Amino acid sequence: MANVLVVDNLDVTFALHQSEVKAVSDLDFTLAEGETLAVVGESGSGKSQAFLSIMGLLARNGKASGRAMLGDVNLIGMAPDKLDNYRGKDIAMIFQDPMTSLNPTLRVKTQLAEVLVRHQGFTAEKAHRAVIEMLERVGIPEPVKRANAYPHELSGGMRQRVMIAMALLCKPRVLIADEPTTALDVTVQAQMLDLFKNLTNDFGTALVLITHDLGVVAGVADRMMVMYGGRCIEKGPTDTLFYDPRHPYTLGLLHSTPHVAKRAKRLDPIQGLPPSLEHLPRGCAFHPRCAFRFERCFEERPPLLPVEDVREKACWYQGELKYEAVA
Repeated sequence: MANVLVVDNLDVTFALHQSEVKAVSDLDFTLAEGETLAVVGESGSGKSQAFLSIMGLLARNGKASGRAMLGDVNLIGMAPDKLDNYRGKDIAMIFQDPMTSLNPTLRVKTQLAEVLVRHQGFTAEKAHRAVIEMLERVGIPEPVKRANAYPHELSGGMRQRVMIAMALLCKPRVLIADEPTTALDVTVQAQMLDLFKNLTNDFGTALVLITHDLGVVAGVADRMMVMYGGRCIEKGPTDTLFYDPRHPYTLGLLHSTPHVAKRAKRLDPIQGLPPSLEHLPRGCAFHPRCAFRFERCFEERPPLLPVEDVREKACWYQGELKYEAVA
């Protein structure tokens, strides 16, 4: 499959009063047509900022460098008016809180139709028909009624489906979903993940799933990229990382994830807190919390290097990490 998004040497920095903070460092990854990439890590690891930079949606004090090639077009550093020709049409993003992403003063159909009028040149009537079809496609009951509703009249799950419908109306090549199931109960979460799988299969859209919950990743993502302290510290096929993690942080995330099959066993959370990006530890950023650290970890930052043909990790520890996988 051809790559639809290629990111090289992505850095994201924010200017503060007395200094500059690097939120994302040296990020490289590819995304193929129809593929789902899960980006996982604790809050503050740089997951969202990396993709906001690709969308050109950083805060005013933020700046990005490097390349994010959507086909033969580099999105990094592109002027906002030119980016508008790609956002929503070729690359779209679903934000964590749909209530703040939808305009509370406009009916659902008005907000969704705007995407088709802007990018596809649809008439208002044709756009409204397409909106109804897409709302039905994403599983919203009584789509005509919901299309005429205001956002506050819909449940959280329905608002999230509206955001997915909006993102998919122009059949984008890349869809970025930032913590799309965080505010939903487990039943709606499962429905939403099934919906993502079906829609990416139907449209051939490449999906980026940003989450701190590894339970969301299983069975949905083809590959996984683990971030910590603004860097990718391990990546590879999801099944491989789930059953044979090679980085102590990935192991810690797995131990911190509840499993029904292990309900009698206490969780084993990662000790300590994620580092401040303003004051990253010297050497490996994870070493203050790592049970496998040794002298080199305190002094040298490990590069991201291939472990096998299909995976990479940034860690000096080369010993075995024991993880009791759930069958």
